[in-house]
Amino acid sequence: MKRFYKIAAHAPCEGGHGIKLDDRPVRTPGRALLAVPGEALAAGIAAEWNAQGEDINPAGMPMTGLANAAIDQIAPDPVRFAHDIAAYGESDLLCYRADAPEPLVARQAEQWQPLLDWAAERYEVRFAVTQGIVHVAQPQETLARLTEVVEALDPFTLAALFKLVAISGSLIIGLAAIEKAFPLARLWQAAELDELWQAEQWGDDDEALGRRVARNAEFMTAAHFAELVATA
Repeated sequence: MKRFYKIAAHAPCEGGHGIKLDDRPVRTPGRALLAVPGEALAAGIAAEWNAQGEDINPAGMPMTGLANAAIDQIAPDPVRFAHDIAAYGESDLLCYRADAPEPLVARQAEQWQPLLDWAAERYEVRFAVTQGIVHVAQPQETLARLTEVVEALDPFTLAALFKLVAISGSLIIGLAAIEKAFPLARLWQAAELDELWQAEQWGDDDEALGRRVARNAEFMTAAHFAELVATA
């Protein structure tokens, strides 16, 4: 789509803060008003629209996409969406460890176990950890508690959490990111541990590096989105 507006701005509106392109309010793909919690998030979304060139590139507006998802896809049935996210806890990346070689085993323990320990204390749960890829069942009370935690989140935070969890393969990493329990760089390193290990052993190529850079940008944007929602 060609750019059809001169400037994007934000202003208070019914339901939060809205975005206007010139004098026209932005609507979601579902035709709902694009209204977000907090001026800071609205300003970030307006900045994405202002950064567009002659053509509008949706891929260059990740916060707009997260807001659209929150309004159109999550808000109509947040409980169902929360259950879909919480299901990642059944096979969390951090619970599946390598059995060899020893340096990889040690690195996983060093980077992953503190995250599990944090979650166990934070949510008063316990985790089953295994070696290999054979499924290990998590305690039902753990899954119930994690579902309860996710269900308590608002649709905008759920949109960010879904992105964080989908990229990392870990509900615990996603929750740690939105709660700012660890530096984001540390969480990203934990999420990419296996890929980074493979790159160290066999070398990296431009395609793999490009994917990792793109995933990192998505991860950081989702975390920033959640932070802006939390400060609203």
